[in-house]
This record gives sequence, C-alpha cells and structure tokens, in this order.
Amino acid sequence: MEREFIGKSLILIGVIIIIVGAVFLLSSKIHWLGHLPGDITIRKKSFTFYFPLATSILLSIILSLILTFLLRK
Repeated sequence: MEREFIGKSLILIGVIIIIVGAVFLLSSKIHWLGHLPGDITIRKKSFTFYFPLATSILLSIILSLILTFLLRK
C-alpha cells in the first residue's frame, strides 16, 4: 500500500513538472494566457498593479480536472 502511494505521488509530481515546463516553453505562443477578460490591471504614473484573476481561475479549474482524473481509484 505504501509503495503504491509513493509511486502515484512520484508520477503526479512528474506530470506537474512536465506541465509547468510546457507552459514555460509555450508561453511566448500563448499570448492570451495572463491577458484574459477579468484579469485586473491598474496603471498609475509610476505604479502598475496586475492581478490575473481570470487566468488563476482557469488554471485552477484545469489543474483540478487533471488531479481528479489522476487520483481516481
């Protein structure tokens, strides 16, 4: 039982690393990621505040679906 848990955990960590690496490689080609409607940007003279709210929600949904699929018994 313990070996099975460790094996699944290692596979999950590997999948997450692959996904993060792919996002870094493809980020220059995915121009809309981080600039969705709902992302908050406030610009003043010498100050810029950026909060990617919609992007965070989208990534949360995608990661939740992936983890739900991978952690099914």
